[in-house]
Amino acid sequence: MVCQRYFISGRVQGVCYRVATQERAQQLALTGWVRNLRDGRVEVYACGSADQQLTLKNWLEIGPTQAKVSTIEVQDATFEYFSRFDIRPTM
Repeated sequence: MVCQRYFISGRVQGVCYRVATQERAQQLALTGWVRNLRDGRVEVYACGSADQQLTLKNWLEIGPTQAKVSTIEVQDATFEYFSRFDIRPTM
């Protein structure tokens, strides 16, 4: 089990990025969450296999149709148990 945090910058708020991320993470059977940050970025916390993480990262670099991703910062994260992948309120 690998857990990672992703911080995505660019045009990623107001373009259904969180909903699309949740759908993609659920398709990949990842657990965790996604939320908007007040500074305009989106934060993702995801746990799954290394292959699942790579597939998610590749998708996050593109995102939904209306998004325009400029950068992604990836950090290893400590495991936290979640039974599913949720959308969290803005922080």
